[in-house]
Amino acid sequence: MDYLPLFCKLENRDCLLVGGGEIAERKARLLLEAGAKLTVNALEFTQQFLCWQEQKQLVLVQGEFITQLLDNKWLVIAATDCPQTNQQVSTESEKRRIFCNVVDSPKGASFIMPSIIDRSPIMVAISSEGHAPVLARLLREKLEAILPQNIGKLAKYAGYLRNKVKATYQSMTERRRFWEKLFTHDRLAQAVANNDSENVERLTNQLFAEPVDYRGEVVLVGAGPGDPGLLTLKGLQQIQQADIIVYDRLVSNEIMNLARRDAQRIFVGKRPGFHCVPQEQINQILLEQAQKGLRVVRLKGGDPFIFGRGGEELETLFNANIPFSVIPGITAASGCSAYSGIPLTHRDYAHSVRLITGHLKDGTQLDWHSLAAEKQTLVFYMGLSQAENIKANLIKHGMNGDTPVAIVEEGTTTKQKVIDGLLSELDELALQACSPSLIIVGPVVALREKLNWFSHN
Repeated sequence: MDYLPLFCKLENRDCLLVGGGEIAERKARLLLEAGAKLTVNALEFTQQFLCWQEQKQLVLVQGEFITQLLDNKWLVIAATDCPQTNQQVSTESEKRRIFCNVVDSPKGASFIMPSIIDRSPIMVAISSEGHAPVLARLLREKLEAILPQNIGKLAKYAGYLRNKVKATYQSMTERRRFWEKLFTHDRLAQAVANNDSENVERLTNQLFAEPVDYRGEVVLVGAGPGDPGLLTLKGLQQIQQADIIVYDRLVSNEIMNLARRDAQRIFVGKRPGFHCVPQEQINQILLEQAQKGLRVVRLKGGDPFIFGRGGEELETLFNANIPFSVIPGITAASGCSAYSGIPLTHRDYAHSVRLITGHLKDGTQLDWHSLAAEKQTLVFYMGLSQAENIKANLIKHGMNGDTPVAIVEEGTTTKQKVIDGLLSELDELALQACSPSLIIVGPVVALREKLNWFSHN
């Protein structure tokens, strides 16, 4: 280890920045955020520096660098475009035993600036010791995606609770388990982030009231339409915290590979060689696993509240007083249309979009007259087996047989296939597609010829 990682307290401490350009501006922003009393020396300054001076956030000293500027300074950064000036600042700082950073020259510096993730009071610093700054930045971006935005507020709230936790739990094991529950409690974190004091108090009291080993909860997560890159950050965080994942066939292997290795997995979908698990049984699985004190993630393709029966599952949990939360996902209509170059709405062609399920309860009839109206886009989920019926009823109720249609098979994935044609051909087109597929009907489908960007199928 060539550098010792440190977090410096610079609040109300005198610091010097030599340089007035864009790079220096970025360094100044960090120092100001840390509360430093900042002096900036340069021949010229960007407009931002002048604004900061107007707001009395820092002091500007225009002119050549002079050693007197180092008097009483705690920390110095040299960020000019002149190597000789940077070296002079570093040499003079070294003589006075002042830590000095030289931008883009780690060998000439006594400290280096890491890549920072700021979720105050949670701070993460990443450094390559000056060897690969771009790699450090890429690592920071990956960690940014993992760390929830509200984790800082939750950390502050944990500080507020520390004395109460010590008084309530005598052993370190009990305290650790309590903190694990608090930091993985998504609804509490959301309440803290929203400054919802009433819910914060209620959920915290629940945590103190229940046994520390009890973690029973269900999180309903939308996995998106197929491309694992379309999984939301919050969905990813929940998957990685789950004790058990209950998933269906529309959840890709790539997404399942993101789960904890020790998490139990229960498949409840329909796949060749597997029987489809009835919805009532799925509801009971979620209930029973949560009652064991496990953190359960119910992972569904697309969005769980759009033809995903998520509401039915949560009703069962509500009736049993099991805590639950919902993380929405990108629904198939949005994902598949975007990856096919078909905008769902367009001011020249469609002023609204309607999402329709191809699987209806027995005896249920669609309002075909309103579905056949102009200036709208229709998206049929699970409609392949009903393609002939969809075609016949739309034409019967006034839709032109020449209306463009598209069937998107395995949308947003590398296996995506798009079959386009006319409404009058829909039943024949459906014979060329396999499930899972989505049917899109409307004039916007014709725009695919211009806007298709993802594949040539």
